[in-house]
Amino acid sequence: MLNRRRLFVLPLLAALAGQAHAAEPLKIAFVDTGNTGRSLMAQALARALAARRALPIAVISRGLDVDPFDEAPEANAQALMAARGLDVAAHRARPLAAADIAHADLILTMTAAHLEKVVALYPDARAKTHTLAAYASGQDTPIPDAWGKPMAAYTAVLDQLDLYLPLALAKAVAGRASP
Repeated sequence: MLNRRRLFVLPLLAALAGQAHAAEPLKIAFVDTGNTGRSLMAQALARALAARRALPIAVISRGLDVDPFDEAPEANAQALMAARGLDVAAHRARPLAAADIAHADLILTMTAAHLEKVVALYPDARAKTHTLAAYASGQDTPIPDAWGKPMAAYTAVLDQLDLYLPLALAKAVAGRASP
């Protein structure tokens, strides 16, 4: 009797374990310099897009040179996100850490310089680190820093994020689904 149960239960447990692994969200980290503008907006927009499209994605944002005296979202970034119904006021900048690298399935940077710094700090991250634009479109177009610039610079960043994020999320999910 015990052997029959084992014959039934073990394949069932194996199937359930496979389903549990498949249910794990794809983990994406967006990285920029200070984590108060571009990467924060990418995180907020990607999270909203994933929720609207029911994509199995979890996102975070981090900075490579976080200023501990300037951790709040940039006012223009916060205003643009609020106009989209996204409240980022509680966000506080966080530096990229080894645990973020270990847990992320995909790391998307705003510029090639960010990518180079991530890989210099964490060489094992090379295969999963890309600029957002190159990953999404194949063209490595930097998403420039708008910090300290007028609203038009932030709007230009938002335009780029609106272009690249849907493409990047679709590609990431499709890439995970393929064997």
